[in-house]
Amino acid sequence: MRAGTSYGLVGALVLAVLLVPPLFSLDEQAVDLAARLRPPSWEHPFGTDDKGRDILLRCVYGLRVSLLVGVVAALVATVIGTAVGAAAGAVGGRTDRIVMRLVDVFSSVPHLLLGIFIVAMFRPGVWPVVISVGLTHWLSTARIVRAEVLSLRSRPFVDAAVSGGASRWRVGVRHLLPGVLPQAGLAAVLMVPHAVWHESALSFLGLGLPTHRASLGTMIEDARGTLLAGDWWPTLFPGLLIIVPTLAIAGLAGVWRERITPRRRSELML
Repeated sequence: MRAGTSYGLVGALVLAVLLVPPLFSLDEQAVDLAARLRPPSWEHPFGTDDKGRDILLRCVYGLRVSLLVGVVAALVATVIGTAVGAAAGAVGGRTDRIVMRLVDVFSSVPHLLLGIFIVAMFRPGVWPVVISVGLTHWLSTARIVRAEVLSLRSRPFVDAAVSGGASRWRVGVRHLLPGVLPQAGLAAVLMVPHAVWHESALSFLGLGLPTHRASLGTMIEDARGTLLAGDWWPTLFPGLLIIVPTLAIAGLAGVWRERITPRRRSELML
């Protein structure tokens, strides 16, 4: 078993354990000041925070929120990147050059800085974060899809379709688009960990989800004071759980990459 597959299986197993449905019926906001800042134990495997809330339960809800934001934002970014890349590659010429220069301009701006600018225009919430991540993570997908479209345009079956009188729209929908969907899907999967990091960073800075919502980023930000006092568990466990989606998704996506394009893996790296 390869390392990527092993990491993916381990991460997926941890995710399955953490996202057990019966835990969803519990209240992660339940405050018990008599049990504040208790270290990890059998009763509280991840300990409690400064308000006596169970950190394990809050991590489960926080991971749910982070994955929800990550998946939806990755889908938004993939749709935008696929549309831009496919249009640039299919039309070609001056349109292709203008579009790709715009992509280069947006790529020169750090994602987090641009994301802060976008999310600052809205009230804290899930959808502003989704919009922020979606509008800043479509660039690599656009490049991948454009490269694949340019490769498909030179294939004999596309030339045959054009010689047979097929319109540009029909060629794009029937021949080019199906050819780029596997690469676009892989780009979406690989984008989820980046979206999770982005959401966590924004929440840590106070620009993501509201402070009353359980989020891995907000949990780490809330625990900064307790870390300085020597209570390490409120910070450690949410930080470790940010890595879990990366192990699960990156490992499984690596297997997918090898199967769909075994001879062009280097072109699909994000």
